[in-house]
Amino acid sequence: MEGSTPPWVLYVDLDAYYVSCELRDRPELRGRPVIVGPPPTEGPTRGVVLSASYEARPSGVRSAMPVAVAARLCPEAVWIPPDFAKYERVARDVRAVLRRHSPTVIPFSIDEAAVIVRGVDAEEARRVAASIQQELIEELALPASVGIARSRAIAKIATDRAKPAGIRLVLPWEAAAFLAPLPVRAIPGVGPKTEELLRGLGILTVGDLAGRKPSELMRALGSFAGELVSLARGEPREEPEGSDEPRSRSTDHTFARDVDRWEEIEETVRTLAGELASSLDRENLRYGTVGVAYRWADFSRSQRSRSLGAAREGSLPLTDAAVHLARELWDSERSSRRRPVRTVSVRTERFVPRTQRQVFLDDFW
Repeated sequence: MEGSTPPWVLYVDLDAYYVSCELRDRPELRGRPVIVGPPPTEGPTRGVVLSASYEARPSGVRSAMPVAVAARLCPEAVWIPPDFAKYERVARDVRAVLRRHSPTVIPFSIDEAAVIVRGVDAEEARRVAASIQQELIEELALPASVGIARSRAIAKIATDRAKPAGIRLVLPWEAAAFLAPLPVRAIPGVGPKTEELLRGLGILTVGDLAGRKPSELMRALGSFAGELVSLARGEPREEPEGSDEPRSRSTDHTFARDVDRWEEIEETVRTLAGELASSLDRENLRYGTVGVAYRWADFSRSQRSRSLGAAREGSLPLTDAAVHLARELWDSERSSRRRPVRTVSVRTERFVPRTQRQVFLDDFW
């Protein structure tokens, strides 16, 4: 049975993760509007909301919203400064719970992961999802939503429809009907620009997309067209399961004012790279790619990344690569529009587990 039956993907999404982590320590705040982010009472800030409780969301507060806007929309909210070390520690506990149910757990972010379950029928997959939810609540006090499907993409969409704290099972023969009424933005990978392109072609829902031929969309979407239409019809292309290590890690900093001095940018990049390297070291991970991104004063974004060849560890390779990439972006901008920077971020990808300390030639100098 296990060899002939496709696996089920249980897509686990921790509900309002950062808020939920804080409510574990402050249960008296349950039921109140809570926002995790730089508190506006500490002075002017350019920061953004990291997470908002479901009680704060009816006011219009959303993740990534500027703090000043959120404070205006929900003046009664309780603000809690973020504690990233705590969130990383709890995320490791979450992954330990998930691995009880499958040897294949694929983290996509600190609060989302796919659990691959083989050799079971649909109802057993649902029971596994319910067990995961129960263990996360009882042991870690973390609510989660779970989407179940044969495809990772459809399971992810189902999870979004299960929120908060629900389970949504999509059987293979139900997939097209489940997807049809949803807006095209519900498809993972369809952002504002793709949504606008599709709207210009008269495509508003996933059902509209399913009725089109990939060849009709190639000019606008390129090779992505076939993948989108296949998913819209409930028949997504086979997806590799990949590694059970996280796909990427990043950290960012939004300046209190737009910055137009390289020295200030460099200092921030070095700090972010050091923090990120320390986080990866605690998780016993090496990294193979480093990336840097700027969000400019006009909110546009530029980024660059570089493969390091072999996987590296520690702060020195990460910091050197990040500063080099940041300088390249900065010099490119200085030769053209000369916009100041609003936010800078540092990212790592292509992780492999560390089994012993890595030694570099530089260590002997």
